[in-house]
Amino acid sequence: MSMTKAERVLNQFLRKPVDYLPSQITFSDRSRDGEIKQLLGLDPDMPLDDYLENHIHFTFVTDDWPLFFRNVDPVIEDGQGKGFMWRDKPARTVFDRFGMGTMIGEDGFFTNYGVLAGDKEMNKVAAKYLPDHLTKLFDMPVEAAVEAYEAPDPFTPGNLEWLERDKDGVAGDLCVIPSGYFGTYERGYAILGFQQFMTEIAGNPKVVYTLMEKLTDYRVKLAKVKADLGYKIAHHGDDLAMQTAGFFSPKMFNDILLPHFKRLFGEYKKLGMYVFLHSCGLMADYLPQLIDAGLDGWEPVQPCNDLAKMKREYGKDLVFMGGIDEQRLPFMTPDEVRELTKETIQILGKGGGYIIAPSQELMSDVPLENIAAVVETAIEWREKAM
Repeated sequence: MSMTKAERVLNQFLRKPVDYLPSQITFSDRSRDGEIKQLLGLDPDMPLDDYLENHIHFTFVTDDWPLFFRNVDPVIEDGQGKGFMWRDKPARTVFDRFGMGTMIGEDGFFTNYGVLAGDKEMNKVAAKYLPDHLTKLFDMPVEAAVEAYEAPDPFTPGNLEWLERDKDGVAGDLCVIPSGYFGTYERGYAILGFQQFMTEIAGNPKVVYTLMEKLTDYRVKLAKVKADLGYKIAHHGDDLAMQTAGFFSPKMFNDILLPHFKRLFGEYKKLGMYVFLHSCGLMADYLPQLIDAGLDGWEPVQPCNDLAKMKREYGKDLVFMGGIDEQRLPFMTPDEVRELTKETIQILGKGGGYIIAPSQELMSDVPLENIAAVVETAIEWREKAM
């Protein structure tokens, strides 16, 4: 049985047989691909995805470019030219149409500005770039500012450029999925500032609910576009937990956050799409409600969760991606990495429903020989472990 990479991923969600388990390794800094190929001794013309045996290609609306391409000059310059983002090098920030700032020059992505966070110094910088409907919010009380806040129009010409370009596939027959990273809760805390978001959700939850409602509207409007373009898997990203507990009590999650997930996931399900969630941390308090809301897949399953228990309790409901402990990879020998990778694949891969992957994007501190050990072990065990 010979399959394309796209078929192999989709069959995990369809619960159909595959010839072997798909896999995925992503680096936190997308500007390092050329350097990594050189250090690994690869042909410069060889796509890194081919060496890594990757199966998924995430495509992005232009509004999302600052998150993942903040350090890739040509992409940010293109986005600036189109009027979707504004880079200020002295402030080390790319500002976007949501009124959010993402730091440049960082390995991972970090938000360092929110239009409703009340940072007067950064407001002075942002005022040079942001449209008037956002700068008028600077001096408003938070309740009034949230009521007046407008999310960008997802149908602005140029925003769907990559979704339309990639709808018929990409080189290497990868499964193309429109990214939903930094979804509604995360954008909300970036716009309000994390401390203020957590203060308001406890003391004045209407502020948070209203902001998330507006951010969910943006995502719901895009849902039909994705389905009409032929995408089968809908992706959403919101980190809901730390590695020791969720950020929210079950009641707070159910009352304030879950309604927005239900609305968005329900829209995807009506359109016949599978729902794939990125959410880091210990997710036990939230998974049952999210599954009831329509969740079909979860990444990047982290080992702070009991992997065997996750597979046992939710393996019939969810496709898992992740599990290989990225936090340990910088400190292990290649042989230790091979053993860790094999054990993870055996736990999560039994019976299928698994995409072999680290528990997070690989940071720059992971030695190249350990990257190679993950790739080699994934290839060795991707068929045996099913």
